[in-house]
Amino acid sequence: MRNKKIVVITGGAGFIGANLCQRLVNEDYHVICVDNFMTSSLNNVKGLIKDKRFKLIEHNVSEHITIRGEVNYVLHCASLASPADYLNFPIQTLKVGSLGTHNALGLAKDKKAVFLLFSTSEVYGDPMVHPQKESYWGNVNPVGVRGCYDESKRFAEAITMAYHRMHKIDTKIVRIFNTYGPMMRANDGRVVSNFINQAIANKPLTVYGSGNQTRSFCYIDDLIEGLYRLMRSSINDPVNLGNPGEFTVMQLAKLVLKLANSKSRIVFKALPQDDPRQRRPDISHAKKLLKWSPNIELEDGLSRTIAWFKK
Repeated sequence: MRNKKIVVITGGAGFIGANLCQRLVNEDYHVICVDNFMTSSLNNVKGLIKDKRFKLIEHNVSEHITIRGEVNYVLHCASLASPADYLNFPIQTLKVGSLGTHNALGLAKDKKAVFLLFSTSEVYGDPMVHPQKESYWGNVNPVGVRGCYDESKRFAEAITMAYHRMHKIDTKIVRIFNTYGPMMRANDGRVVSNFINQAIANKPLTVYGSGNQTRSFCYIDDLIEGLYRLMRSSINDPVNLGNPGEFTVMQLAKLVLKLANSKSRIVFKALPQDDPRQRRPDISHAKKLLKWSPNIELEDGLSRTIAWFKK
């Protein structure tokens, strides 16, 4: 492996992590996937198990991480990122964002490796600025039910920049906006997977609030391309990655019904606490610095995702 680039991906068997593992193996990197399968699935990486460029280590990254040999990149993707997870496991969510990030940074420092933190648009909270630029500091309720996730990521960003400034580590931070596509968990509690599963089963689509709240939806292949470019870049400041196309939740529900050829009806429930009213990335930095912007339209991406879920 001496002439090969070696990448450690924490949470590599999750939705985004597994898609990234596949991309990096395809690019001839040697990938070490570290995951404890709390919210991920071995099925996501089973196609890579026999590849000599892939290694799987079952481990909780909230505990010390030991990797033998050379490491060139540490990508800290591990997280309880869906509402269904962080609302049920708030302490574990805080641990992987704090202790897990600290351990992953320690590994990068020891190996003199590039470090990439997978952060989130949730650091902006329920934003008072629209669309959200990287310079916006956010509007987060630290003691609300979503605070365990939001603040774990805000802390992760802070310690990442502290390691960059104090230990001169080459660190990068990506703020990921709503992403969807193959390898999503059926029960992850996200709006796209919820709607698709309900539509396929001809069950009522659950819309929270009026459905007028907005989101932007980025297809996984577009996100992975952005991550790959950021990983190899010289950028150290946070970068938004997402699709700036903005849709209401109601528009999404109607589109899923149409594409799934579903007979489901739409039902309304109370809006969860601290649910953001608007969410849309300003991707000016990514366009300028990474020459990146998403290419896959929502209808195309949803059609691909629905086909994958039906399998």
